[in-house]
Amino acid sequence: MTSDQPGREWKLVIHGGAGVIERGRMTPELERNLRAGLEAALEAGAAILGGGGSAVDAVEAAARTLENDVQFNAGRGAVLTFDGETELDAAIMEGSRRDAGAVAGVSNTRNPISLARAVMEKSPHVFLGSRGADRFAEEQGLEQAPPGYFDIPERRRQLEELKANDSDWFDVDMKFGTIGAVALDSSGHVAAATSTGGITGKRWGRIGDSPLIGAGTWADDRSCAVSATGSGEYFIRAAVAHEIAARIRFLGESAQAAADAVMADVKELGGNGGVIVVSAGGETVYSFNSEGMYRGTASPSGRSVAIYGDE
Repeated sequence: MTSDQPGREWKLVIHGGAGVIERGRMTPELERNLRAGLEAALEAGAAILGGGGSAVDAVEAAARTLENDVQFNAGRGAVLTFDGETELDAAIMEGSRRDAGAVAGVSNTRNPISLARAVMEKSPHVFLGSRGADRFAEEQGLEQAPPGYFDIPERRRQLEELKANDSDWFDVDMKFGTIGAVALDSSGHVAAATSTGGITGKRWGRIGDSPLIGAGTWADDRSCAVSATGSGEYFIRAAVAHEIAARIRFLGESAQAAADAVMADVKELGGNGGVIVVSAGGETVYSFNSEGMYRGTASPSGRSVAIYGDE
């Protein structure tokens, strides 16, 4: 990694989903692979931030790395809908001007987070959906996935298991979740990125909180950057990402206090999951009410990754 540039100390926090993540359900090989995937995402983002690059470049790079890893529910590793298809959602936001881009229900673009960024930078809009978003991706020359790219055998097995249980609904156990990244760069700007395949067995074009600016994704230099993961319907109802930023900005709370308070509200509503936060002042935070969350952090001082709630 290149040497750090003068200025504010950069920070990077990532997540790979939250939910029922217990040691008893994890094989040693799977745990090693998951930790390696988190390390790779930290490396991708830290290489940019350590060289004086921007927060938005760093979160896109970290998110793309996780999208390309079949172990995580985003991009190639996305779970399947009830009809056996992929519907991908993503959002990205930068904190200096609060520019944002988001997509929902896309099925052909290899890296949805890069499509969200193209929406932010190359279109007059913030949010594009479904076939229109895929068409925009083609017009922008973004890499499209070859046939079968998103059809991962393990995700197919999970869907078949769900249907074998005669469930009319989606996978409420939330064994896999969203991916995301938040960063503070040496210029003092924050950014957030979130990407997901949704939940196994989702129907009717369901869209969760991940691509919704203010719910699953938020960045504002006046407060913080947030990426969320969990039971999206509750995160939407609680406007989680913006609520954390508002508590920091208007109440003067620490990032940890704000995140914990909002996650307590989500729990009271009946939802579970977690958030990652980096404040404009450099505070890096995890807060989750589930058994575990795939997560990691990096700064000039070093890196760490964790999975379980007691780490």
